[in-house]
Amino acid sequence: MNKYIFVLLLLLGNTMAYSQNTLQAIIRDSETSAPLIGATASVNGTGIGASAGADGSLQLSGIPDGRQVIRYSYVGYEDRLDTLTFPLAQSAPIVVQLAPGGEELEEVVISTTRSSRTIEDIPTRLEAITLEELGEKANMKPGDIRMLLSESTGIQTQQTSATSASATIRIQGLDGRYTQILQDGFPLYSGFSSGLSIMQIPPLNLYQVEVIKGSSSTLYGGGAIAGLVNLITKRPTEEGELSFMANVTSAEGLDLSSFYGKRYGKFGVTVFASRNTNNAYDPADIGFSAIPEFERYTLNPRVYYYPSERTQLYLGLNATQEDRLGGDLRYINGDEGNLYFEQNNTKRYSTQFNLEHRLSNQSMLSVKNSLSFFNREVFVPGYDFSGEQLSSFSEVAYRLNSNRTDWVMGANLWTDKFSEQNADAVGARDYNNTIIGAFAQNTFTPVDWFVLETGLRTDYVMPAPARKIEGLFVLPRVSALFRISDRLTSRIGGGLGYKTPTIFTQQAENITFQNILPLTAQVTAVETSIGGNADVNFNTIIGDKMTFSINHMFFYTYLNDPLILSQRTDNLYEFRNASGYVDTKGVETNMRFGYEWVKLFLGYTYTDARQHYNGTVTDMPLTPKHRVNNVLMLEKEDNFRIGLEAYYFSPQRLTDGSKGRDYWINGIMIEKMFTKFSLFLNFENIFDTRQSRFGSIYSGSITNPVFDEIYAPVDGRVINGGIKLNLL
Repeated sequence: MNKYIFVLLLLLGNTMAYSQNTLQAIIRDSETSAPLIGATASVNGTGIGASAGADGSLQLSGIPDGRQVIRYSYVGYEDRLDTLTFPLAQSAPIVVQLAPGGEELEEVVISTTRSSRTIEDIPTRLEAITLEELGEKANMKPGDIRMLLSESTGIQTQQTSATSASATIRIQGLDGRYTQILQDGFPLYSGFSSGLSIMQIPPLNLYQVEVIKGSSSTLYGGGAIAGLVNLITKRPTEEGELSFMANVTSAEGLDLSSFYGKRYGKFGVTVFASRNTNNAYDPADIGFSAIPEFERYTLNPRVYYYPSERTQLYLGLNATQEDRLGGDLRYINGDEGNLYFEQNNTKRYSTQFNLEHRLSNQSMLSVKNSLSFFNREVFVPGYDFSGEQLSSFSEVAYRLNSNRTDWVMGANLWTDKFSEQNADAVGARDYNNTIIGAFAQNTFTPVDWFVLETGLRTDYVMPAPARKIEGLFVLPRVSALFRISDRLTSRIGGGLGYKTPTIFTQQAENITFQNILPLTAQVTAVETSIGGNADVNFNTIIGDKMTFSINHMFFYTYLNDPLILSQRTDNLYEFRNASGYVDTKGVETNMRFGYEWVKLFLGYTYTDARQHYNGTVTDMPLTPKHRVNNVLMLEKEDNFRIGLEAYYFSPQRLTDGSKGRDYWINGIMIEKMFTKFSLFLNFENIFDTRQSRFGSIYSGSITNPVFDEIYAPVDGRVINGGIKLNLL
């Protein structure tokens, strides 16, 4: 009997084995036919599934006989369902094409490097903050761009005044004067006009922000030693945009912004306008403003003209006016006694002209010009500093693109004149600089897995700084991209840079330019640098729908002849070149996880920035060695958005050799979208981290205070909320 049972089981087993089938498939992009590595296929109602390899192929085994539904999936593509009857009539692999759609991420096209390549194809390591991210950051800080920059690894916004909230951008531990800020490729925020600049740029009219960390001198001059930030504004579209934002804060702030843009045949127009105000705010109840009283108006109209398909030009105007008053709340509220105050009145006007003409399908000629006027008055008890800056920028460039090679060549002229008004006994700190530059950049792709970018810039600076023959600077630069696989890439690059001497530094800002002697460029050595970075980028798909990417970067910058502000025995200050150098090195790591509508961002920055002066090595002040970024985003497109944030800063060395406290900053942002509008609510610094909670932020009397260096927030917890309208 057992023998018959064994034979029956054997026959049943053979029957089941023969009823299990195999499916071989190759999954490709329907538009490009490129293999979709990591795409998945599964049999509905079973646990049978597989992932595609490097050539897009996969195999499903153990499929039962009969009609089966096969689901093909890939992140950023529409799912495809095929009903097949097994066993199949053919044994050859079937080709399955998936159409982009759903959560497909648009290619990020970069304009800063002027090569018209996507961010994945550029050898220069560049980070892009796209329109969606800008919308998230605008909810948190609608009045300025501090938030969208400070939450990136390797970037720190350093507050320079305890009572007026002025701030500067520091990249990879270097002082803010080594970071170049551009708007649509125009250097509108440099020299004297760099003061308060990031506090006066609202984000609502920005389309994209592009950040290059490390020397990027070829196209934009030697001043970008630490890096550059290019603010790309929105352009008119056929469908048009009309948007408004209103925001109120628990710190008694109000932000009103509007943007309109539309193309009408051969013409187009964009207009951005905003009003940003705040009452003086003192969360620590110490009698001094953590947020000053200010009122700012901004207007940016721009007209576009498209005479032909090959030619386009625009002419724009930027105008900003702000009155800012910080200090003792009694003075701000009208008491004119012997009280401390700091008042900043600024006017900023600039024009932009840009002409682009496509000579052929591969070549383009561009001409651009800007004129900028900046006036600032700084008043503190017993002293006032005021001046006017008039600058211009002109450029002619030629671009040639082909399948394997891109060229960018051009020349520019940069003038910068500063005139101090009502100079006191130390003398006027005037200057008048002219820089003539020529540049060439080549991007070459000899094979698909390797891209090489080389650049050379030559600048002639007048007046010539000390220790340089005739003020001539030659700045080479090189970067390379290696495509190790479709999932793994690496970049390496470096170059030279320089910075002409200027009194407009963070140290001078801290003392409101009092008792600083004039700087003579001919006897002050120019600051020069050499730097480089290397990174590895990997992305993959875990399971069916979870995405994972990681970028790990190493950076190093060597800065020679750093300009420092020193106090003399007669209590006057003078700028001089330190006997030594500064070097900064470290790593940045960014990880991103995505699963359907959940995204997790993790970031870590290690910065070892040191001053090597007179044979003594000290840590760079106000630079945390360790910083951790954590952001959890829950988002359903056109429905809702919830963001949770946590940022850690390790203890920072202060100028006097002491150390500040380490701290965390946490926040929650909520936004609900409707068809034509959205409502948002943001809890910034929800646990009220403040430097004033660690101890007093000033010494001396309240009428004659000496403020400590600011290394942590002073405004504490701020809740804001508002509405965004999209009427077109």
